[in-house]
Amino acid sequence: MDGKIYVWRGNAAPKPLTVNSLAGAKQVGVGSDVYYVLSGDGVLRGIGEAPPRARILMEGVSRFAAGQSGVLAIKTGGALWWIEATSGNPRRIAVDVAAAVGDGANYYVTRSGALFVKGRAHRGQDGDGRLTATDRFVQTFSGVAQITAHTGHAVLRTKSGDVFGTGGNIYGPVGRHGLGDKAVRWSRIVSGVAAIATGSSHSLAIRPDGSLMAWGADYGPDPVQIMTGVTAVAAGSHTSIALKRDGSLWQWDRGEAKPRRLRFLRNTPTRRTR
Repeated sequence: MDGKIYVWRGNAAPKPLTVNSLAGAKQVGVGSDVYYVLSGDGVLRGIGEAPPRARILMEGVSRFAAGQSGVLAIKTGGALWWIEATSGNPRRIAVDVAAAVGDGANYYVTRSGALFVKGRAHRGQDGDGRLTATDRFVQTFSGVAQITAHTGHAVLRTKSGDVFGTGGNIYGPVGRHGLGDKAVRWSRIVSGVAAIATGSSHSLAIRPDGSLMAWGADYGPDPVQIMTGVTAVAAGSHTSIALKRDGSLWQWDRGEAKPRRLRFLRNTPTRRTR
């Protein structure tokens, strides 16, 4: 990979993002009218859309998760920091953390696999039956390897490969439990999974053999296979993006019969989805 950043909206052609003194990106993310870029030297930057101008948010970062409300940044050594989108002020909230994702409700996973959540719970986002917001992080699951969330729901993958979901479920992004309204407790959706992603009303999972499954809006509440040879996947409000083993990048809208291959690059899994 060459570390270049490409951005696009909807079905528009991807274009390189050019910002002075910004190169060697290893991770990108999207917030509310802002891009987040982590360079290979551990510097996390926020980039406004008009004009694209970079601002250093934190140094010594190993990876991050971005949402509309801000960024959860994991520093080298495992300390987790919260950077609010409006103020940009960082605050340390946990240590010995392996993974994190955030939006209306924020989640993080410790190295031992304990899942903690804080924030809005009106749609059952906590997964422990609570429907009122919490002002501190509370543990709601254990044995977790990956957590991903969108506006009102969350999907997790355990270390054994089981996928569970909780929260808003009008269209089925967390499976059959609470379908048509909300699930207030974690419920198993599928097993034998290596990676997951979720959008506003659909979810995706990759099996170890590279087969990609989808469920939720336009797919139904039960996982169905839609692609093979996949190594990474991302989901937005209506769009999904998959990186295949041959280095090609594919994009499609929910329920679209035939994904479109993005021919502008190979071996570059950076993406922009909304």
